[in-house]
Amino acid sequence: MEIPAPPLDRSHPTDVAPWPDDADVQSAADSAWAISLGLVDEEVAEAADPSSRDDPALLLERLEDRAAARHRATAAEYDLIFRVLQEAADDPAPWVGPDPTLDGLWHDRRGRTVAAVRRDRLDMAERAAVAEIAVRLRLAEQTVRTRAAHAAVLRERCPGIWAAFAEGLVSERHTIETARLAATLPADRASWEAFDAGARDRALRLSPARFATSARVLRERVHAESVETRHQRARADRGVWMTAELDGMATLTAFLPADRAAAAMTRVDRAARHLATAEGEDRTLAQIRADAFADFLAGAGAGAIGDATATAAEAPARGSRAAARPTVVVTIPALTLLGADGTPATLDGYGPIDLDTARRLAGEATSWIRVLTHPVTGTPLALDRTTYRVPTALRRWLDVTSPTCAFPGCGRPARDCDLDHLHAWSEGGTTDDDNLDPECRHHHRLRHETRWAASRDPDTGDLEWTTPLGTHIDADPPPF
Repeated sequence: MEIPAPPLDRSHPTDVAPWPDDADVQSAADSAWAISLGLVDEEVAEAADPSSRDDPALLLERLEDRAAARHRATAAEYDLIFRVLQEAADDPAPWVGPDPTLDGLWHDRRGRTVAAVRRDRLDMAERAAVAEIAVRLRLAEQTVRTRAAHAAVLRERCPGIWAAFAEGLVSERHTIETARLAATLPADRASWEAFDAGARDRALRLSPARFATSARVLRERVHAESVETRHQRARADRGVWMTAELDGMATLTAFLPADRAAAAMTRVDRAARHLATAEGEDRTLAQIRADAFADFLAGAGAGAIGDATATAAEAPARGSRAAARPTVVVTIPALTLLGADGTPATLDGYGPIDLDTARRLAGEATSWIRVLTHPVTGTPLALDRTTYRVPTALRRWLDVTSPTCAFPGCGRPARDCDLDHLHAWSEGGTTDDDNLDPECRHHHRLRHETRWAASRDPDTGDLEWTTPLGTHIDADPPPF
């Protein structure tokens, strides 16, 4: 006969930690005091206390503290960016020099009024400050501008969310979404206050993804303008852009009115589903949609894609004979083209591509510009050093050797840039590859209208930039 064990008496637990003695209590108090004064790092103190290492509750508390500290630090960064740009607006002289209109003998060569010159000074001072923040923090200039704009919107329209961000109570993602939505509200303080209160309540309770959905609904509820009015305004922001991805791939994004986007997607989907029924087709529907989309835009045309008798493999080829394809620059080392080397080819504006694709483009597609480079010296060019105008051959050469804007952090393709004489042509500078650098129009103006300056090392040829506040910044290495 099996005798059952007596039930455990839960009212008197046997596994109870002993009450800490006075020495333990004093040690904990001393550690807390040292941490609060910054004399001892919290992690060091906890590592020295074996009892805290495996306690999940303490680890979670540390995690919450770290997250809150990160949010506070990020909020402080936004605030400092905003303040630097505000100071530049209040006092542009450190960024663009003294106000020339204060000189009684001043005369503007471009015929601008005093008011116009002062407006331009404020604009260029802000640009110069944004650029300095960007190169120091290794951020994109647009990121700096966006963070300053978010801070400005939150300060004015959503002080509740801004305060919660500064206190570490809400994340950067919550805050960015709030600023993005608040910026689209009309200039109506009642709407701002209602949105701020509702957004703060939701941000303290919801994850970023769920908050984004809820906040969009809240925006619709408090917005004073009709959807029709807002849609007409939003249409002005439509556009298309490409983002480079890994392994020879890229993402093409189009921001369109919803009805046109839906119609385009329907057309691509219909063509893909039709091609999926072809005998021998082994691509997935997603792959066929991508190929059909590319064929529509790159020249295959609707006729080739929608042909019931065409196989999926035939459609691109048939379309390519019917339509012209865009011109793109692909750079291939000569030994690679001959099969004697494995150095990657580069696609202009993208980067490395696989060699099979590069060889096919170089050998078969006559609409591509083929630039073959010597493995050591590069292609020699007869450079025109006596004229201001940049010869076509020299511009093409610079597009290859300097594929992006020369300003630190700027990735605008050289083909969309001005070619700036580093040593001014009017002061004896020559038109050759040693004295020319591509600069987008924004950074071209920045170099000539602010205290940003560029110089080239006479021995190494390396380009260096000097910020208005005196920091020296090396030019970026070639992207490819």
